[in-house]
Amino acid sequence: MEAIGEPNRRRVVEVLSAGERSAGEIAAGFDISRPAVSQHLGVLVEAGVLSVRTQGRRRMYSVNAAALDEVGDWLEAQRARWDTALDALEQAMDEGESR
Repeated sequence: MEAIGEPNRRRVVEVLSAGERSAGEIAAGFDISRPAVSQHLGVLVEAGVLSVRTQGRRRMYSVNAAALDEVGDWLEAQRARWDTALDALEQAMDEGESR
């Protein structure tokens, strides 16, 4: 979660959702420096969000779908928890109004 909390990193994941790209192709779509993009890529790889493979002299990046599924599952659990809490609050407020 921390790795994708940063806006540029989320954008990297969005770019890679269309398919595998090289570091240069990814960096071309950003207004930040290539070294900054490389740092973001490193964080995402270390967190397991991205996979990287070497193709000749290029490093090719892709999204690790399993890692994003884990994040999605956590978010869904939080959504369900909040829905339950808000439903209970709404019910309590409705009961308070009917008194």
